[in-house]
Amino acid sequence: MNNNDIPVWEKYTLTIEEASKYFRIGENKLRRLAEENKDAGWLIMNGNRIQIKRRQFEKVIDKLDAI
Repeated sequence: MNNNDIPVWEKYTLTIEEASKYFRIGENKLRRLAEENKDAGWLIMNGNRIQIKRRQFEKVIDKLDAI
């Protein structure tokens, strides 16, 4: 890790790739969840890139029994 890099657990938003590793959910599954929940509070678009709000998505996952 470069000294200028922020650890993933301290980032406000995560890319699909980062979120996949952090939450241990496949990238395709995350992309499908984002596509199905375009108006979700845990999702923002940065141009055409999907960004996942880490804390909000953690709250969603805490309520689920299965994904």
